Parts: sequence; structure tokens; C-alpha cells
Amino acid sequence: MKSTPLYRQIANEIKKDIARGNIKKDEAIPTEKELAAAFQASRVTVRQAIQLLVDENLLYKVHGSGTYVKQQKIEHDIYRLQSFTEEIIKLGKVPSNKLLTFTIMQPEEEIRDRLQLPVEAQVFYIKRLRCADDVPIILEETFMPIAMFPDLTEEIMMNSKYAYLENKGFLIKERLGEIIPALPSADLMKLLEIKESAPILSMHLWAYLDNDIPFEYTKLYYRSDRYTFKFSSKRY
Repeated sequence: MKSTPLYRQIANEIKKDIARGNIKKDEAIPTEKELAAAFQASRVTVRQAIQLLVDENLLYKVHGSGTYVKQQKIEHDIYRLQSFTEEIIKLGKVPSNKLLTFTIMQPEEEIRDRLQLPVEAQVFYIKRLRCADDVPIILEETFMPIAMFPDLTEEIMMNSKYAYLENKGFLIKERLGEIIPALPSADLMKLLEIKESAPILSMHLWAYLDNDIPFEYTKLYYRSDRYTFKFSSKRY
């Protein structure tokens, strides 16, 4: 297996710094000299890395001044039912999950109502950190009925939940949701790597199979500096 060229390694590290918010929109990245010293690379190699990111529309150059960040948020189409994995791959990024919790619990009334479950029913509680290019952008808490998915495992939830459902022959019909105002807790700020003053976007979702049976209730917490919601409205 071929190793990743050094200029691509440098470009990837700059990408991570931008995604983590260390370098913000319209801020300058380190100079060629500084990057060359940091990565023990030649100026030619550094220029290759910078040009790659310019070509990817992530950076822009100002003659005689430097190279700056042209940061773009992930635009989430609220009218399109697609998984996080599908969404991130279409953007040319690499999705990944960090599984924080996978356990069985007795759900509270709100969750039972959304999932149309009897009092004695149990659910899987799955807490995941959703990442793009190794940068955390969403914290997800999902509740799924054990009776519907007895073979659900931690390994499955490390990948795409919707891919698992479709591979089992389930047909997903629709997903409903509501946006909830939220202030990040100390734990949430740490997990999403955000500052105390940074707002978050919170959404509660519940989804149905083609037989109108709900199969999940999910709470999502988005980094507002990395995510934006888009929709289209027509008068006629």
C-alpha cells in the first residue's frame, strides 16, 4: 500500500484545523515558512498542499497578503430523507462514528409515546458522536425498540444505521422532526469541541417504516459553526 504523499498529509492537517475552528473563515493560515518548519517539508511541498486546498475551494489567496480560509458549512436539506453517512459522503468527506454508549433501558413516557410502545417495553439507547473527516459535528442520542431489532450490536452502530435497516429488508417511509432551542452543557461542549459562547442547533426526530410503525426516536445536537439547515418554500 502506498503511503499518502506529504503534501496531502499537510493539506489534511490544515483541513482538520479549519474544521475544528482553529482557523476561521477569512482568517489566514500559517505562512509557507511556518508550515514548512512545522512539517519538516520543503516550500515546494507546502505550496502543493495549499494549491490543493485552493482547488478544492477551501482556501483563497490574496496577492501580497497571504492565504485565507473560505470555510463552507454543511448544508442539511431538511426535506431530504438521507442518512448522515450518505450526506457526508456526497460532500466529499469521510464519515465516522464514535460510539459513546450502547445499552438497554426502560424508556421514559415521551420516548414510549413517540415509539408507540407499551409500558413494559425496552429500548436500545445509543449515543454516538458523528464525525466528518475525524472532526465531531453532531452528538446523536437514539432510542430503538429491542423487539424490532434484537440483533442490533455495537459494531452495527459504528456504521450507518439506515444501511443496516435496508439490508434487513426494512423500508423507511418518512421522518418527522422539530427544532428545539438548546444551550450546550459542559459535557456537550467538550464532546463537540466548541467554546462556551458557541450556540448549538438541536433537533428531535422520529421515523417510520412503510407500515407506519415508528422505529427510532433521535435527539441531535449540531455544531452551528459547521452546520446550516436549508429548505425551499413555494407560495403556489
